[in-house]
Amino acid sequence: MADQKLKSKSSRSIREESKPAKRHYKEDTKYRYESKTPPLPTSSVTMEELIKQRESLKKELKKINSKNYLDTKVKLQKHNKYDKSKDNTVLKYKRKHSSDQKKDDKNIVNTSPDHIDSEDEESIIEQRRKRRKQLLEKFITSSHEHKSESIKEENIIESASSSNETDNQIQKPQITTVTKETRDMFSEKDDFIFNNDSEFVTQDNENNTQLIDNWDDPEGYYNTRIGDIIDSRYTIKCILGQGVFASVVRAHDIKNGNKDVAIKIIRNNDLMYKTGLKELSFLKEINDGDIENKYHCVKFIRQFMHKGHLCLVLESLHMDMRGVIKKYGKHGLNMKALMSYSRQLMLALRLLKKLGIIHADVKPDNILVNEKKNILKLCDFGSASKAEDNDATPYLVSRFYRAPEIILGIPYKHGVDIWSAACTIFEMATGKILFTGSSNNKMLKCFMDFKGKFPAKLLRKGKFKDQHFNYNNNFLLHKKDELSGREKVVEISNVCATKDLHSVLKKSANNLTTKDEKKLGQLKEFLDRILVYDAYQRMSILECLKHPFIQEELEK
Repeated sequence: MADQKLKSKSSRSIREESKPAKRHYKEDTKYRYESKTPPLPTSSVTMEELIKQRESLKKELKKINSKNYLDTKVKLQKHNKYDKSKDNTVLKYKRKHSSDQKKDDKNIVNTSPDHIDSEDEESIIEQRRKRRKQLLEKFITSSHEHKSESIKEENIIESASSSNETDNQIQKPQITTVTKETRDMFSEKDDFIFNNDSEFVTQDNENNTQLIDNWDDPEGYYNTRIGDIIDSRYTIKCILGQGVFASVVRAHDIKNGNKDVAIKIIRNNDLMYKTGLKELSFLKEINDGDIENKYHCVKFIRQFMHKGHLCLVLESLHMDMRGVIKKYGKHGLNMKALMSYSRQLMLALRLLKKLGIIHADVKPDNILVNEKKNILKLCDFGSASKAEDNDATPYLVSRFYRAPEIILGIPYKHGVDIWSAACTIFEMATGKILFTGSSNNKMLKCFMDFKGKFPAKLLRKGKFKDQHFNYNNNFLLHKKDELSGREKVVEISNVCATKDLHSVLKKSANNLTTKDEKKLGQLKEFLDRILVYDAYQRMSILECLKHPFIQEELEK
């Protein structure tokens, strides 16, 4: 029994030793000093000790407040203007602070020990929150004044005098509010005031790539605005037109007595830039080949770069031939003007052949006339090429003026320009387009309506012959089925000419005199000799210039 009692005592003592020792708050002085938070009331703490602690805390808070007010005074001396809203914030803060102190004094005297401890802890936490907010505000103010210097905590808290002296000296206190970038995450209210002052921003229009991009539309064309001055020399007056390669504007040359010029602004992409450089080389070559300006090609003046666009400055003319036909020749131009225009157009093609250049886009839109309507000039050399660089392509030249050798893929030369010139002259004579096919296949059908079947010998040379003719050289017409709407191919073996060029020309002309009828017959013969399938049998440019339609003057 004695042994059992000893064992029970020893086990009890072991359990007591294993229990954690009770921690007395009095012994943990280090923790109490670091936190500066009053402990929970115990029987050993008297009322007098609590009051003394409270008084010491109040003195410490007064010192902190006096330091903050002195810092505010120093900042105020650097500013000449004050924000009324911020003044109100400071006054509210002072009133609230004084009222809180009065309440705390009353609570210290009139409350019981238990209640004093809980309120002391809350008030101290509130004061620390306010102090933290003030330190943060001071830090933000100093960071605006010293942009590149880091602010240390010991430089924020400075020596200060008593709070009474500070209150007497400060008339208009100012507290910098917390900005959007540095909010107090412990704040209980979202009473932040943001600085909405306007900022002056200067931007470099020349080097700002985003602004430069705004000069172009999505397709790379220059966004032209009337009145803009480009290259510090040319004032844009109107927009003349826009093509595949560029847009064209009319401008006044400030350095040349406000003389009118035409500026071709090439689209802003690599392909169009290379095409523009190619056209530039042709224009310079044409200028050198026609120093006396006799061959009716538009004169080139100079070039420059603007907002990433290559700009070609050309002589300005009044309007293009398309506009002339619409305004003056709905039923065709008069015979005298037609002869003059035909001669000048052939002179332009003669110069190009002499230089070995194929224009490859002769049409009324690319022919300009002056204000008096007596001078014609060929323009737009964006599609031009050298005669030896003629690669087979089925879509060269605008479709209504496209020669058959281009559609069939037969090697071509200057004959394509002569064919296009004949189509243009017919349009000037009648006011109507000669061949109106909606595709290359339909264009071949239009040719055959006037000229009959293609020779088999010529078709064998065609690279794209199989797209339009079968092994028997029968024409394959592509058209849509009327019921299903699907495209179908119709083989046509017997192709015969169904239209006569002379009757079409005569139908368009009204009130012809006998002299005009004679010239009309010459015109029909002139066009017939040009509109020949085989380019080698087609009239040459020299033969065209010697033809009676051009050479013989109209009888009076």
